[in-house]
Amino acid sequence: MRAAIYHDRKDIRVADVEQQAVGPNQVRIDIDSCGICGSDLHEYTAGPIFAPGDEPHPVSGETTPIRMGHEFSGVLSEVGNGVSGLDVGDAVAVNPILYCGECRQCREGNYHICDSIGFVGLSGGGGGFAESVVLDAEHAVPLGDDVPLEYGALVEPLSVGLHAVRRSGLRAGDTVAVFGSGPIGLSVIQCARAAGAGTILVSEPRQARRERASDCGADDLIDPTSTDAVEYITANTDGGVDVAFEVAGVEASFNDAIESTAPSGRTTVVSIWENEVSTHPNNLVLGERTVTGTLAYLGGPRSEEEYGMVIGMLADGRLDPDPFVTGRIGLDGIVADGFERLIDPESDHVKILVKPNE
Repeated sequence: MRAAIYHDRKDIRVADVEQQAVGPNQVRIDIDSCGICGSDLHEYTAGPIFAPGDEPHPVSGETTPIRMGHEFSGVLSEVGNGVSGLDVGDAVAVNPILYCGECRQCREGNYHICDSIGFVGLSGGGGGFAESVVLDAEHAVPLGDDVPLEYGALVEPLSVGLHAVRRSGLRAGDTVAVFGSGPIGLSVIQCARAAGAGTILVSEPRQARRERASDCGADDLIDPTSTDAVEYITANTDGGVDVAFEVAGVEASFNDAIESTAPSGRTTVVSIWENEVSTHPNNLVLGERTVTGTLAYLGGPRSEEEYGMVIGMLADGRLDPDPFVTGRIGLDGIVADGFERLIDPESDHVKILVKPNE
């Protein structure tokens, strides 16, 4: 079986690996699609971050090298003893969260912020850039009959967006600013629109991504390289938006997101960061603004909660992943046609899906 293996930054290799046997309470998933995520790109350019490096990950027990890929869908081809509610032939999306089950956060049900948090395909435990994978059955979330199998690979990033919107406290009619319209930014836009947001403004320097933002429900598009985003937003929203989302992961967007909110406004930071940023606390204090972090989505035994919401919203059309996907490639092209294209600042790509069995 072939799989993409992460060795270190800028070092991903496609190689033959042994197929794992299916044990009790496990399933084998034949992979249909696996998305290349921003977190994957961070590992490629600046990792290891979630990847374990030389020290074993406390949950997976693995060290680098590891198999990559955590946004994926596929079909069950084998079901182990003790598994209920899943059958061979079922189409599933994979919730990749790894958790210890013992720390305070896990005991309180917050598995997604476990002290030892990890992700299948980032921290060990297999990965979706492979022809198949064996996982504990709790990671497999059925897609049902109304969601195309390929869409299952978008359930993970859409769940990130949904969780961020829920964390933000967004209320119906709130004005919203989104800084960055990569895949997670687009997820936030769609989920904010589904939650009843009023006007949604998007600041994004790449024209192709601004166009995708419009397709996903943005009302007003800003090119921050030619327009001062904060001045534009405050001038067009009666002094600032109610809710801002930082989804670009750069210092300028972090500060612009905060400053674009009205007094008492709320900023939710969604990005995973490679570097520290500098900000002025008075931007928070003088306007009684709030900054909230958000990580992933509900996982562990609650894995179907936000995944199930997203699957339902895909089934009834409230979410549409078509604007996300800008390319489909085979496993052999994952570096040159996938990772390298996505880190190219001149690239128009947003989400590239890897199809390991094509």
